Amino acid sequence: MSQVSKKHWKIRLHEIIYEADTPKGKLFDVILLIAIIASIILVMLESIKSFDAKYHDLLNISEWFITILFSLEYIARIVSVKKPLKYVTSFYGIIDLLSTIPKYISLLFGGIHALAALRALRLLRVFRILKLARFLGASQVLANSLKASRAKISVFLFAVLILSIIFGTLMYLIEGEVSGFTSIPVSVYWCIVTLTTVGFGDIAPITPIGQLIAAIIMILGYGIIAVPTGIVSAEYVSQSKDKDGTNQKQKVNLNSQSCQNCLASNHKDEAEFCYNCGNKLH
Repeated sequence: MSQVSKKHWKIRLHEIIYEADTPKGKLFDVILLIAIIASIILVMLESIKSFDAKYHDLLNISEWFITILFSLEYIARIVSVKKPLKYVTSFYGIIDLLSTIPKYISLLFGGIHALAALRALRLLRVFRILKLARFLGASQVLANSLKASRAKISVFLFAVLILSIIFGTLMYLIEGEVSGFTSIPVSVYWCIVTLTTVGFGDIAPITPIGQLIAAIIMILGYGIIAVPTGIVSAEYVSQSKDKDGTNQKQKVNLNSQSCQNCLASNHKDEAEFCYNCGNKLH
């Protein structure tokens, strides 16, 4: 095989595996997603003892078939890029490896194949396949809002912690061990559970004063929940507006091309060269 034909073969393989803009690339990704979902279902069914006892051999063979399929896919991904180590150490590279090896390790350590459920993380590829990148613009605004709100939220959480310690200490002094408030840490735990409106019910006050304080904490909890929501909402509105106060609409590029040289993605729709390394895109 000549150097030119070898290069052409790698380029075609890269287009099929790493890109979703071509018919073959879309077909490959859809088949991959179906295999991932099927594998997750198999692992779930295998955890049901009655079902596993009846169909163990079928489940085992099916799981091995999918594992071998993923192994070949993992090798193909390494072969089709110019810098294999770049892919191996990338986020998706690590996820792909972790989703493949559990079945092999189970040959030495039984039961660990259940970690194959990690393959659910590979479903993140659906954003690229189904062109859901248009929603990533809104998610970026939300992420920026949370980042901008972190100082205010930190102060708020610190204030909630102080309230929990104060009310927890009061409940320890009022209720005591008879009601289950055996220590201040336990009382603080009860206060946090009550303040967040979770209410496990493992500890409950029995004195009138204790019940009154518990009622105040419960009502306070509903108000506290709204505070961080309001902070983030205000920042979200601020992030979504231009300096003149008008709503801004960010352009979201739907280009799914991945650079064969450095694996960089998120290129602009009209891009001809990689923004990271300058390699020509297909």
